Amino acid sequence: MDTVKVLGQAYRPRVIDAALLRALDAAGAVVVEGARASGKTMTALHAAGSYTFVDDADVQRALEIAPRSVLAGDAPRLLDEWQVAPELWNLVRRAVDATAETGRFILTGSALPADDITRHTGAGRFIRLRQRTMTWREKLGTAAPRVSIAGLFDGERPATNMKAGLDLDELIENVLRPGFPAMTALGIEQSADRLRAYIDEVAGTDIRRLADVRHEPDVIKQLLAGLARSVASEVTHRTLAADVRVVAPAINVETISGYVRLLQRLFIVEPQLPWTPKLRSRARLRTSPKLHLVDASLAAAALGAGPKRLHRDLKTLGVIFESAVIHDLMVLASSIDGEVRHYRDSNGKEIDAIITLRDGRWGAVEVKLAGAQMRAGAESLHNVIDQIDTDTMGEPAFRLVVTGTGPILTADDGTVISSLSALAP
Repeated sequence: MDTVKVLGQAYRPRVIDAALLRALDAAGAVVVEGARASGKTMTALHAAGSYTFVDDADVQRALEIAPRSVLAGDAPRLLDEWQVAPELWNLVRRAVDATAETGRFILTGSALPADDITRHTGAGRFIRLRQRTMTWREKLGTAAPRVSIAGLFDGERPATNMKAGLDLDELIENVLRPGFPAMTALGIEQSADRLRAYIDEVAGTDIRRLADVRHEPDVIKQLLAGLARSVASEVTHRTLAADVRVVAPAINVETISGYVRLLQRLFIVEPQLPWTPKLRSRARLRTSPKLHLVDASLAAAALGAGPKRLHRDLKTLGVIFESAVIHDLMVLASSIDGEVRHYRDSNGKEIDAIITLRDGRWGAVEVKLAGAQMRAGAESLHNVIDQIDTDTMGEPAFRLVVTGTGPILTADDGTVISSLSALAP
């Protein structure tokens, strides 16, 4: 569908487009979920044959009188923000059951309904897709050299490009540039204002739509700041509670846990689950997830970290950059039905990201802010992989070190080095 005619904006292609078309060929309905303003409506509308905006007042009145009329229209029929009227789920399910046709409906939503009616009644009928914010390549519109994640799994190795990396100023600017489509063209100060407003809306409005939150919005904002400080690390709810007690001295761990779950239901927080392979060593595997905010720029905004601070504080820049890499890997891996996990054991050995595919193949990724650290990243990958039982797990399809300022090359030992800006599906 022509997004210019409907919303007045031309569509910018996204990595998720191919996955959405495959899902429509395979199932009667596809659910596209993600944080508010991540581009779900535009992506779904681009693929749709007709549409309705469920949060529109006229549509709400139609739902009261003739709910099935909302489903009428050319397929795929987009039901945008369907969770505003959760009863639509069962109506769509019955419509899908009534025919063998695929690609009947696209449902988009920026929050999971509280009663979780979707968990038990969509099997075999619905395919879920997660729409994240834009990757670096998507938001920058770059024609830079590509390092394909799918290609790495297939044995491809990139051509050397010693000029692929960014300088520190460019790197910081790109970290702070939001992946929310409506914000990508803004200047750094403008986008920081918009991101702070986004945080205010999440803390003051969005989270209260899901539950009766008894604390003031400042508590949620402090929690988001605590999460931002800990992105890319295995933070505990106890640690987060200690952070939040600055503004809410009596808050307990159970309440913090509940608030984190609400933020996950809003897709503002996403866990990176652990990878638990069989080991050669006697080390114990750590099983805590890492928690990431929906966009690295949002983490910077939650911390009040602008260009000057990040220039001075390379440790914070490194943490936010790692989260940006994990975000892009999650987007790129999802296009090939992959998952992104992390590895850490009781000996303190870790791998920042493990990409796993359904057929058992896996690749190991280490993140280093500076290109000068690429050798240390390659050595770290070798040291950890040596203790994994590759007779059982198989050898990794690739070893990849992603940097902010480094080149693109393949080392003599086979490790691929790539800048984040070069990563592609």
